[in-house]
Amino acid sequence: MGTTSLKKSVTFIEAMAIVIGMIIGSGIFLKPGIVLSHAGTPWMSILAWTLGGVITLASALSVAEISSAIPKSGGLYTYLGELYGSVFGFLLGWVQAIISYPASVAALAIAFATYSNYFIPMNGLGQKLLAVCALAFILIMNVIATKFGGIIQTVATVGKLIPVIGIIAFGLLSGSAPGFEGIHATVTGAGLGMAVLGTLWAYDGWIGVTNMAGEMKNPAKTLPKVISIGVLFVMAVYILFNLAIFKALPYEAIIASETPGADAAEALFGNGGGAFITAGIIISVFGALNGYLMTAARVPQVMGEQGQLPGSRLLQKIHPRFQTPANALIFQGVLATVYIFSGTFNTLTDLLVFVLWIFFTMGVFGLFILRRKHGKQAGGYKVPLYPLTPIIGVIGGIYIIVNTIISTPGRSFIGIGITLVGLPVYYYYNRAKANRG
Repeated sequence: MGTTSLKKSVTFIEAMAIVIGMIIGSGIFLKPGIVLSHAGTPWMSILAWTLGGVITLASALSVAEISSAIPKSGGLYTYLGELYGSVFGFLLGWVQAIISYPASVAALAIAFATYSNYFIPMNGLGQKLLAVCALAFILIMNVIATKFGGIIQTVATVGKLIPVIGIIAFGLLSGSAPGFEGIHATVTGAGLGMAVLGTLWAYDGWIGVTNMAGEMKNPAKTLPKVISIGVLFVMAVYILFNLAIFKALPYEAIIASETPGADAAEALFGNGGGAFITAGIIISVFGALNGYLMTAARVPQVMGEQGQLPGSRLLQKIHPRFQTPANALIFQGVLATVYIFSGTFNTLTDLLVFVLWIFFTMGVFGLFILRRKHGKQAGGYKVPLYPLTPIIGVIGGIYIIVNTIISTPGRSFIGIGITLVGLPVYYYYNRAKANRG
């Protein structure tokens, strides 16, 4: 059994970079047109981004109180285990460690290679090899030192914000046409509800920072701050970015475009705008890839400590020299590489969307269980406007769950099936642990 502990090296700035960097991926550059087409008008689109932000913030603030009361590594896996029972925590950890996290890492690595194709044309195999090389670089840096992963995350987050802030500043301050000409345009859309649903995907990812609690010096204070400030910052960036696009491009152009961010950059900065925004997306995706791999490894490492996975003795070990969860990082990297070459990552992540949102909504609702069990703990972080705040978060989660099961019932039930496959594993290892003692 490993006796070396994880080094408490994650700073406030690095934790903030994880929150912002994992939320802001490529979605902000691609989603404005989709959200607008559903919302029907630019102002309704802005409302959708605002409501999506409010729902996300409500969820974030609620989980922040839980993280303050349970400042342990493993994030939601740990919270569900303590609030609902170990079987619920295990089932989430099972799908996260074996499928969800490594498949998401694989998808981000492929996205990095795909956008890189803009500058360096490659065939399919070349893109997969570049994806693996990017993944290997990030893996090695995180194995050598969590501090290196934190530095990559911080630099990539600053880098990805440069094109976003550039578009916001030039878009809002520029006197170029159309200058909000289309802001009052109206078109028949799918409705505000579908528009909000589109924004919620773009706000996803912030909860990953809770996996790193064991490597923060004061997680009970740091986590609530970085979660709430980070989500608020992203919410402001998303709203301003959309306003800038509405000013830089005609309404019809935004609706018709699959890449409104790139089109806005080209309108504002000329022919180099496309390259500018593509470079920003590449940096953005690279940062998200680093954040996902870094936080992903903490789940199998903690599950290894609990003896809940095959190879737990290896997975739980902390590297004696580097003080990083090296084996868990390599485990996630190997799985991600398999998913890259098999091409199954998008299918797997789609299958588990429904299940993951069930667990996420349980996590937000867990604040009520925490308060009932322990009351309002003295000295810890308290969610504002309780119980309204967690109620908003739970309603948002239920809304996504219902929409997902209505739109893709087959995938939703397959996702449940994949999750329940973990039950025999759970009972086998629990029995083995009980027999030992």
